[in-house]
Amino acid sequence: MASPLDFVYRDGGLHFPGLGLWMDPHRPVRSGEWVVVSHAHADHTARHSAVILTEPTRRLMRSRIPGARLEQVLGFGEALDHHTLEPSAGGTPFRLTLHPAGHVLGSAMARLEADGDSLLYTGDFKLRPGRSSERCEPVQARTLVMETTYGRPRYVFPPTEEVVAAVIRFCRESIESGTTPVLLAYSLGKGQEILAALQDSDLPIQLHPSSARMTGIYEELGWRFPRWSPLDPETARGHVVITPSTRPLLAAQPGLGPLRIASLSGWALDGRRNAAPESSCRFALSDHADFPDLLRFVEAVRPERVFTLHGFAAEFARHLRRRGIEALALGEANQLELVL
Repeated sequence: MASPLDFVYRDGGLHFPGLGLWMDPHRPVRSGEWVVVSHAHADHTARHSAVILTEPTRRLMRSRIPGARLEQVLGFGEALDHHTLEPSAGGTPFRLTLHPAGHVLGSAMARLEADGDSLLYTGDFKLRPGRSSERCEPVQARTLVMETTYGRPRYVFPPTEEVVAAVIRFCRESIESGTTPVLLAYSLGKGQEILAALQDSDLPIQLHPSSARMTGIYEELGWRFPRWSPLDPETARGHVVITPSTRPLLAAQPGLGPLRIASLSGWALDGRRNAAPESSCRFALSDHADFPDLLRFVEAVRPERVFTLHGFAAEFARHLRRRGIEALALGEANQLELVL
């Protein structure tokens, strides 16, 4: 039987034609329909004409995608009824709430309710508590649409405290040996997470301009970090440099001295997979859920059916089916098993 929460997977996101609503499409939506933006990473944002999002995501998105648009800001747990949207999202009544996803500051899962049915869309998320984001809060829904970047059993991240301790050791040993430690981290999210982790290390820190801009917005929103200064290749020796790219450093290397580069990514568990080619060390620090947390999340939501997307979506869906859970991967071929 058809539900008003039936959706189509299009342009990397979800489209609810009966509601006039989208979630995280990659291409701009200029049709007058509303778009839920789960967080401000580039692969989840575009130049939409009307967006629903949290205040931190609004601030971060504005810094990356300027221009005029309608913005409906929701606090976590605050209910939005369809009739309050102008222009109207569609003729079918629905209620929308946003809940912390734990991925980056302001990242939100979206829960839809309509005609007695419910759906939870996670966007990117993690269950492990972070130092620079709100803690994830799973909520129950009949249908779960979840991100599964690390949807293979091999992806089990080490304790965050151990990873941070190893990063701090790397930085101290580098400075003591006369090399400049460079930590490769996304300018939004990962950069602030490792910066916050250095709070008690007393290490001097410089930030790449894009990382500094994002960190400034975090600070305006009340988040606190250790003292840092903008990246200056002339004075970067003896500092920890946090940057999404080594290009400005490699160009200035003759004056900067030798660099020791480390990448921060969950893909560190795969050796050199997706690691920056110039990095000498890799640390398994991720802002996504690992495989055990993906399973724990499904258990917490207690859905009747699950749709997976991103990463190892088909493999994780197959794993859920083997556990007796109805599950399909979006945008991928699904190999259904026969139970004899």
